[in-house]
Amino acid sequence: MMRHAIAPSRRYTKASHDVVRHPRLNSDAKILILYVQGLPEDDMYKPLSELAQKVGIKGRAYQKAKQQLIQHGYVHEWRGQGPGGHWFTDQLVANSPLTTEQAGHLRQDSPTLAPTPPPSTHSPTVGEPTPRTVGDYQPLEDHSDKTTPHPPSEPQPAATTADPAQLVRAERLLLSLRHSRRELHLGVSEARALAVEAVKWLEHGLSESDLRQALLAERPEGGVRSAVGFLRYRLIQKLPEPQPLPGPDGPSLVRELQECEGPGEKHVFRPLADETECPPCRRSAAHTAHRGAPAPDPGRVPWRERFARINGAQTALVGEG
Repeated sequence: MMRHAIAPSRRYTKASHDVVRHPRLNSDAKILILYVQGLPEDDMYKPLSELAQKVGIKGRAYQKAKQQLIQHGYVHEWRGQGPGGHWFTDQLVANSPLTTEQAGHLRQDSPTLAPTPPPSTHSPTVGEPTPRTVGDYQPLEDHSDKTTPHPPSEPQPAATTADPAQLVRAERLLLSLRHSRRELHLGVSEARALAVEAVKWLEHGLSESDLRQALLAERPEGGVRSAVGFLRYRLIQKLPEPQPLPGPDGPSLVRELQECEGPGEKHVFRPLADETECPPCRRSAAHTAHRGAPAPDPGRVPWRERFARINGAQTALVGEG
């Protein structure tokens, strides 16, 4: 590969290699953080979603990029309620990863990131109520990062009724994957969020060994770029059907008694699969086919005689010793 590059003398932004070469940030996340870094001071108070739209990052692409930046410490958010009941969101975008504590200190030392507007005055409604018009639906805009009179809607973790002990088992299993494959390294909060999906596998009757094998099998050709995304996709998409359990709502594991088709007196047995003869008759038939003579049936010898045979064999061994 050949390269020709001329360093710009003006209108440029210094980009850290840690951002440009970050293995777990997609291109939208990298473009967004570099775009925000080069903005003038007048545009710094605009919501991150509005800034993202200017570079063509909208909808699910924006949500994914923003989530990656939050996970890796490049974006921090605080929500609160100001005077008049208005909810606001403060956002901090950094060009290097910051912990929650570090971001909090910067927020305290900085002026208000998102000034809270004064409460607006409302005029009384004039006129009578009118019926709702049908067919005039307009797509809702994304106001998740703007100041609104109501708390912003954020995706909440799905409610679960799983056993806490199973959640702990699933979380430990997910954290242990790093020992088998380094690219599946998860943080504690990431493993805790994925444990909800992992518990579904255990509730479907699979063992921890089966779950581990399913998560480690079939490594992608290009490697794993995001451990969280890869494991979440595999947990959701590869979830097997629940295994049948005995009970009134499922097939019973205990079969009914049926008559043996082997020779001798009529008797019944409980089959394990689709066999038509009891185990003693099958053993006798196998011995006849191999030796040419029927084998003795130990199941029909009286217990006193079997006990005497065992004692006689033990006595003979003691005498030889």
